[in-house]
Amino acid sequence: MEAILRRRSIRRYQQKKVEKEKINKLLQAGMAAPSAGNEQPWHFIVIEKREKLNKLAKIHPYGHMLEEAPLAILVCGDLSQEKYEGFWVQDCSAATQNILIMAEDIGLGAVWLGVYPEQSRVKEISSYLEIPENVIPLALVSVGYPGNSKAPAERFLEKRIHQDQW
Repeated sequence: MEAILRRRSIRRYQQKKVEKEKINKLLQAGMAAPSAGNEQPWHFIVIEKREKLNKLAKIHPYGHMLEEAPLAILVCGDLSQEKYEGFWVQDCSAATQNILIMAEDIGLGAVWLGVYPEQSRVKEISSYLEIPENVIPLALVSVGYPGNSKAPAERFLEKRIHQDQW
């Protein structure tokens, strides 16, 4: 619960490589997400090459932080794994959120960069990373050791809670 409440979007990073053990924890957290019919439609592309991160920073209109991030994880949904059409989006979103929370829990900072449903982003990133047609990139997660810190945000709003009906 503490990691959930502390988690913030971190867009500045130290120039420090993220260890393989931590990358594996992020991926393990992503794969622990729930999925419709247990289809687990996700694939993850771990991106550490500087030239690829820099290019993705130019492709994604809000991806400038990738120019200093030591790592990004692209969360993708495999349509050939679908048991229930369209639920891959929810499944991969849950995986993405798990990655973000795990990053906070293990001392990393991360931010979710939306790819899907923006078709120009989907097309350009898919082409650049040679992703098969049946696989759709959903989210690009920029990850690294935080270069700044943010206080937890208080987002609990009782007025958004409805009991038994609207």
